[in-house]
Amino acid sequence: MNNTCVALSGGVGGAKLALGLQAVLQPGQLQVIVNTGDDFRHLGLPISPDVDTLVYTLTDLANPQTGWGLRDETWQFMEQLERLGGASWFRLGDKDLAMHLRRATLLDSGLSLTEVTAELSRRLGVITRVLPMSDTPAPTQIHTTEGLLEFQDYFVRQQARPTVTGIAYTESAAPSPAVQAALDSDELQAIIVTPSNPWLSVAPILSLRGFRSSILRRTRPVVAVSPIIAGAAVKGPTAKIMQELGMQPNSLAIAEFYTGLIDGLVIDRRDSPQQAAIEALGIPVRLSDTLMNTLEDKTRLAAEVLEFAADLRASAV
Repeated sequence: MNNTCVALSGGVGGAKLALGLQAVLQPGQLQVIVNTGDDFRHLGLPISPDVDTLVYTLTDLANPQTGWGLRDETWQFMEQLERLGGASWFRLGDKDLAMHLRRATLLDSGLSLTEVTAELSRRLGVITRVLPMSDTPAPTQIHTTEGLLEFQDYFVRQQARPTVTGIAYTESAAPSPAVQAALDSDELQAIIVTPSNPWLSVAPILSLRGFRSSILRRTRPVVAVSPIIAGAAVKGPTAKIMQELGMQPNSLAIAEFYTGLIDGLVIDRRDSPQQAAIEALGIPVRLSDTLMNTLEDKTRLAAEVLEFAADLRASAV
């Protein structure tokens, strides 16, 4: 493989850009490292929400209305579970349930999460290599005014309503061997930080033991895309969390969070007044239309991000 690219991703927002990158790059050029900080066991099954969202998106199986789950899903299992008094706050569709059951079987056979994800991706026709960030559990926990909450309790059961006072990441877990190999590859040309939630989706990846140093010790551009447009997040509680943690919900705060890690930041044209302040931090800025509603939006933004990375790489020579 030549001119490979690694993307760091969470769920819906990151998956959108990953789909665009997959469309722009040649097969085999893209590897996506996915957050597993929100993985958990539910109803006795291992659930990997961000991994599955990415896999479903890259195969055009994702529900276009929600961005997660499967299109044309049915819910007879959940209806019967509710009838029997079971926990129904985390919704598992009938077709989606097969993913988790198969994951459980493969993990029980002794395969790693990386190996299981590769097998499930292959079966669904994914052409991009999807890499869970670690083969070791690394749960993210949320400190709130209502106490310490497990991630899915905060995010799904309580719909991100509690006020966040801090976030705890598992720093003892290491990147999987496949992730480490992707970061160490001599063919790696760029690392793209997708517009996933920096605190809930990207920070868990960066908190893995040795991950950040693996990025910094090699000379290749790291480009992030801001998840904030005109003071709001496209989806999810990013802006809410920023405010609760004492930050202004804008792209300047995103740049400050990534300072020391990234070589460039892509922000929406509507946030152009912040460009000078971001560049004063030593971070070059590329203006773009970062809202991704259509496949054309996703491929256009992906091409612009890759062009920005190439420009940064050329200027560093």
